[in-house]
Amino acid sequence: MTDYAIGDIQGCYERLREVLAKVDFSPSRDRLWVAGDLINRGPSSLQSLRYIESLGTSAVVVLGNHDLHLLAVARGGHALKNKDTLSDILDAPDHEHLLNWLCHQNLMVHDPARNFVMVHAGLPHIWGVDQAMGYAGEVEAAIRGPGAEEYFAGMYGNQPAGWNDGLQGMDRLRVITNYFTRMRFIAEDGTLEFAAKESAEDAPEGFGPWFRFQRPDDVRVVFGHWAALEGETESERYIGLDTGCVWGGKLTMMNLDTGEKIHCDCS
Repeated sequence: MTDYAIGDIQGCYERLREVLAKVDFSPSRDRLWVAGDLINRGPSSLQSLRYIESLGTSAVVVLGNHDLHLLAVARGGHALKNKDTLSDILDAPDHEHLLNWLCHQNLMVHDPARNFVMVHAGLPHIWGVDQAMGYAGEVEAAIRGPGAEEYFAGMYGNQPAGWNDGLQGMDRLRVITNYFTRMRFIAEDGTLEFAAKESAEDAPEGFGPWFRFQRPDDVRVVFGHWAALEGETESERYIGLDTGCVWGGKLTMMNLDTGEKIHCDCS
């Protein structure tokens, strides 16, 4: 069995199948770890979601901001945005099955044997792995529980901008969600900055890329979300897999055992 991790697919189904074909991927033998944003902005969101769901236990998935956006539209009463390509999912006869499956995916997964975690946006330096897993579990429980509509209705927003242990209710869930699915730049005290989306070298004053801050452990982090990085973090410990397929870049997949990266051109 070979485990592969892949960056933001965002509805680019044909490119997904192309990169999987390069390694002769077989769900009966291999596993695909998906770093969030399976859907949206690309041409084939429904096909992409159906395919990943069809892999069953051969897919390990974390939720990205676009995946949560679909659920916020479907469950929380939010409207589609002009650039969304989600209508095919919402109109599909199996949409309830697909949405329910999406709700049962995680915000963070941890593989102790390989000493790595996979998240969509990143792992803030202010949390240890066990802490982060616990906080991720709080949001996962909200998404799957009887208060899911309330969570999705109140999910959006930039406040609170940082973590403190006394946060409760929707404020607590929102900031946890933002760390895992929207984070790029962060301050030493854990304050998030949401406006900047450029490269790591373009950090606003007082902030830096989340992966430049010292952590209390040596865990490796596999993540997506930040296409402007083009996969470059200048560290073997932080493995960026969003290389901007939906924007005409590449779709990147990595062999989790050997570190080999496999690409297909999306231009």
